[in-house]
Amino acid sequence: MEADDLAFAGVAKQAELMAAGSISSVELVQTSLDRINRHDGLLNAFRLTAPEEALAAAAEADRSRSSDSGPLHGVPVAIKDDTDVAGYSTRYGSNATTETPKSEDAELVKRLRSAGAILVGKTNVPELTQWPFTETDAFGVTRNPWNPSLTPGGSSGGSAAAVAAGMVPVALASDGGGSIRIPAACAGLFGIKPQRGRVPIAPKTDAWFGLSVFGPLARSVEDAAIFLDAIADRPAGEAPYRECLVPPPAGLRIATSVKPPIPGPVGDEQKQAVSNIAALLGRLGHKVSQSDPNYGLTIPAFVIRYLRGIAKDAAATADPERLEARTRARARGSRLFGDRALDWSMRAEVGITAGIGRLFGEYDLLVTPGLASQPLPIGRYAGRGATWTFNGVARFTPFTAPWNLTGQPAVSVPAGFDRDGVPLAVQIVGPANSEPLLFAISAQIEAELPWADRRPSLTP
Repeated sequence: MEADDLAFAGVAKQAELMAAGSISSVELVQTSLDRINRHDGLLNAFRLTAPEEALAAAAEADRSRSSDSGPLHGVPVAIKDDTDVAGYSTRYGSNATTETPKSEDAELVKRLRSAGAILVGKTNVPELTQWPFTETDAFGVTRNPWNPSLTPGGSSGGSAAAVAAGMVPVALASDGGGSIRIPAACAGLFGIKPQRGRVPIAPKTDAWFGLSVFGPLARSVEDAAIFLDAIADRPAGEAPYRECLVPPPAGLRIATSVKPPIPGPVGDEQKQAVSNIAALLGRLGHKVSQSDPNYGLTIPAFVIRYLRGIAKDAAATADPERLEARTRARARGSRLFGDRALDWSMRAEVGITAGIGRLFGEYDLLVTPGLASQPLPIGRYAGRGATWTFNGVARFTPFTAPWNLTGQPAVSVPAGFDRDGVPLAVQIVGPANSEPLLFAISAQIEAELPWADRRPSLTP
C-alpha cells in the first residue's frame, strides 16, 4: 500500500493490516509523522509533536502485539490541547498558560493508551477553546485542508485539520457548544458529541458547568465507534458501538428543521444538504417530515454557562494578563451574569430539556444543518472585539449549542460538497442515551453516500 493510501486507510483498516502482519506500528507512525512534516507547515494542526516517544511506543507495540491487543493497538492518534498528557504541557491555545509538564495523563488518555493507541502530538485550539475558529496569538492560525483560506472550525480545529489531512486517522476532540460537530462539518469528517457523562473528564471536575464533553473526530463512522468504545462508559448491557453499525429498522420517525434557535440567515446550500439527506432517508424507508424544535430558553441558559465557564478558565490561568484582549473582555462580560443567573441556568435545565424534548416524543431523530454557512475565511474576526465576534460566530453555528445544554448526543455527518469543493454537513440529534441509534443511522447514510474516500488536494 502506498504511504498516502495507508495514511487515509482509517483506524479499522490500519488495525486490520497490523493484525495480518502487513505493516508494523513503526511504519504506520512514521507515515503519520512524515505527513505532519510535509503538511503541517501550511495547516498548523499541531501545537507539538512527540516523534521519538511515538516511535518508541510503536516499536513496543510491535513487540507486544497479541490476540489480546486493544482495538487501537499501534494506531497513531492526536490529542486536543485541552487534555493532559503526562510529560507535556496543556496550553489551551494561550500565552497565559505555562510550559510546565503535566505529571499524569487525563483519564481518557489512560484509556486510549490501554487500548494501544500511539500518541503522536497535541493539536491546536483557539484560546480557552472558546471560538469556532482556531486562530491564536500564541500558536498561530490553523487552516482547513480542503481550502487553506478557510477555517477548519473550532475549538477542535487542530484535531479536525490533522484527521482531514491524513496526518492521523482519528483524534480526540471536545465539545462545549459544538466544538466536535463544527470542525467535523468544516473538514468533511464524522464527529459525535456523546451523552453528557459518557466519557470521563478527570482530572477536571467540571467543564463549563456541564456543557462540555469529549469524543472523536474521524474519517468514518466505524473509526469513531472504535475510538469511542475505547474511552466511554457505556450503560450496563449496551453493546459496543462498533457492533451498532447495522441498518436501523425501517420506519424511523425523523424530523427535519432548518430554523435556527436564534434569528439569522441559513445558507441555501445548508438547507439543500438537509433536503438531500431527508430524501435519502425517505428512500431508505424512514418516515421523514418537517418539524421545528421548541428551543425556548435554551440559548440564554447556554450563554450564561458558556460565559461563566470561560471566565472560570481565564481566572485559572497562570497569568491572566497575558490572555488575548478579546478573551479578557469576554471574561469581564461574564460579570453580567452573577451567581443568581448561573443558578437559574442550572435549575432551568430540566424544564428546558423537557420542552425541547417533546419533539423526541413524536420523532426518533432530528436532522438540522451542521452550520448556517460554509466555513469562515481565515481572519474573519481578526482584531474584532469579544461582543462583535460572539454575535458573528453565534450566527455561523446556531444549531449545535442547544444540545450541550440538554446533554443529549448529536453527530455531524458529511453531506457532500459545495460548488467549490468544500464539505457540507448535517447534524443529527437523538434523545438521551441514543448513541447506538446515531451510529446506526450514520453508518446507513455513509453506506449510501460514502465520503471517506475523498481526500483534500494538498501540495506534496
